[in-house]
Amino acid sequence: MSGWRFWIDRGGTFTDVVGRSPAGALVVRKVLSVQPDYPGDPAVRAIRQVLALPPTSPLPAGLVEEVRLGTTVATNALLERRGAGVVLLINRGLADLLTIGDQHRPDLFALAIERPHPLRVRVLEVSGRLAADGSELEPLQCGGDLEQQLRQAQADGYATCAVALLHSTGNPCHELQLGAWLEPLGFEAVVLSHRLSGRPRLVPRGQTALVEAAVAPVLRRYLDQVQQALGPATLLRVMRSSGALAAPDALLAKDTILSGPAGGMVGAVSVGLQVLAAAGLPPQPIVGFDMGGTSTDVFHCDGRRGDLAWERSPTTEIAGLQLQAPMLPIHTVAAGGGSILRFDGQRLLVGPASAGADPGPAAYRRGGPATITDANLLLGRLPLAALPAVFGPHGDQPADGAVVRRRFVQLAGELAGGGTPPSPEAVADGALRWIRWVTRALNRRRQQARRHRLRRRR
Repeated sequence: MSGWRFWIDRGGTFTDVVGRSPAGALVVRKVLSVQPDYPGDPAVRAIRQVLALPPTSPLPAGLVEEVRLGTTVATNALLERRGAGVVLLINRGLADLLTIGDQHRPDLFALAIERPHPLRVRVLEVSGRLAADGSELEPLQCGGDLEQQLRQAQADGYATCAVALLHSTGNPCHELQLGAWLEPLGFEAVVLSHRLSGRPRLVPRGQTALVEAAVAPVLRRYLDQVQQALGPATLLRVMRSSGALAAPDALLAKDTILSGPAGGMVGAVSVGLQVLAAAGLPPQPIVGFDMGGTSTDVFHCDGRRGDLAWERSPTTEIAGLQLQAPMLPIHTVAAGGGSILRFDGQRLLVGPASAGADPGPAAYRRGGPATITDANLLLGRLPLAALPAVFGPHGDQPADGAVVRRRFVQLAGELAGGGTPPSPEAVADGALRWIRWVTRALNRRRQQARRHRLRRRR
């Protein structure tokens, strides 16, 4: 090996870096993902620290051979609704199709259905229709009122455009015509659904196009920043949701929604099977749980099935949207350690907004709000000593337990509304019970969706 190699997990709150020197020695660093006093990427800063380079100096060519990156940048942008505003172009008469979906209910017996709304979308209908065999029933019509509506959407802050038309997997001519016509209008990104997936069914293909259009600009800016900091001589590879690596130029945002968790699953299963073998035990089922700052990921892998345990799902659901992208069997909810606890005037809510790394949870000494991490700290489920001493103005102080208690005392007073407030511990426990309730509800929804898909196949 001629140079250093680095493996990075870039989360919304913490970034973990493992480096291997040319001599084979391993070095580990853990840093905050957002550092106000340092505008560059925290992972690159950690690499410079390992290599004893000044914070802003370029990496010497050949010093770093390869960087492999797993990132939740796209996931967090979707879960926290930080993606770009998207204009959706769809066939006339189908404006509500992606909202209606396939009509399965999140909770079969709930009287009031609450669906997540992770994307900011403006739907515009397009005249033109293809038959199921790909023949043209009605020619595509562009210009005129459609161009005026698109210009207005751009003025209102919708920076990207997704095109999802009926039967475009069989004949993409109308989507290609729209794409060529949209090119000079100046959208930050134009996504054609047939280029993302060749599978039938407009609803999941259209929702996949929406996700790609919303989070691709966020992911692209991040990867460009990392590659620029590493220099063109450093090989950069990004983990896909399927557990495979890809060059940034060959990467679609929809394929990185579970990038970070996929790397965690690959590593966890490998370590788990090695531990079982070292103990003289046969392969066993493995359950993984990864609670990050913004999201929580869980998986199950039956190690007894060998290579069959790595089956990829061609379609998955995240934030209420169906994505046509090969993914490892990982389930994600918008409830991480940094999920903010707040009182909306009627009840205690958790997330989906995250405190991130700046200001971070209240314990991080940056004036942050109460979060799930703080609730676990207050209840003693997470010892203060378990967090690294990377907080405060100089990044060298331990977590602050006193301010955590003050935040929950304040929340308890808001919940009481002038009456007798509950104890801070009761508020923290209530927030964690809310997370468990949401997780159970999501599991029921996934089971119902799976049964619905099986009935459709029959």
